[in-house]
Amino acid sequence: MPRLRLSLRLIHLALVIAFGTLLAAGVSLCERVVRHDLMPLRQRLTRWFLARLGGALPFRVRVAGELPQQPMLWVANHVSWTDIPLLGALQPLSFLSKAEVRAWPVAGWLTHKAGTLFIRRGSGDSSQISQQLTHHLQQGRNLLIFPEGTTTDGLGLRTFHGRLLSSAIDSGVALQPVAIRYLREGQPCSVAPFIGDDDMLSHLLRLLSQPACEVEIRLLAPIPSASRSRNELARYSQAMIASALQLETPVTLPTEAEAA
Repeated sequence: MPRLRLSLRLIHLALVIAFGTLLAAGVSLCERVVRHDLMPLRQRLTRWFLARLGGALPFRVRVAGELPQQPMLWVANHVSWTDIPLLGALQPLSFLSKAEVRAWPVAGWLTHKAGTLFIRRGSGDSSQISQQLTHHLQQGRNLLIFPEGTTTDGLGLRTFHGRLLSSAIDSGVALQPVAIRYLREGQPCSVAPFIGDDDMLSHLLRLLSQPACEVEIRLLAPIPSASRSRNELARYSQAMIASALQLETPVTLPTEAEAA
């Protein structure tokens, strides 16, 4: 049974990725022909594709909270590469990802075509990336970043880095905090986290070999960026997400007056 389950899931996933590759190639060809940026179309098609990709993964997803009606800078805790298809299926989004993802076979090319921005850790290009994020937000497009800068095992939060949150301040948009966690029989799932020296293929095979686990996604109250520093935004969003995940955190949650 486990082998049959793995085989069927691999076939399903391969078909979804193959179709996504054709879709991305078609949009890329259209852009070259019309010589026009089709980013809004790319974002809508990416959402559609990511919903199918998430459906090919062994997850039962529950979403709580309201989707924002205005463009916002989404900030979420980061557990696995699977966060991207699961969150990207909720609304048309662009992502900021580590540069290593760009080199992944197929997946790297697809994320690039979906409008993902890539940043190399320690390269000192955060200022340039922040300008690109600001430009995206000013165009009325939703963006999602992972302020921890890397994945965790889901049992705690790393410090939220505030340097890229200045794009929300410069654009005059609010932050949309998002908490995501993976559970198996009510406890944190040990298979879903993509951490350490794990490689994509090995993690994928382990994930597809297991029974489905539950994923909880909570859309928390937006945080206005006006009159706040980037460090305040980082502190508030980290505290709200930690509280939603029922994690211990030394950060004090903002009061109702501060969050208003």
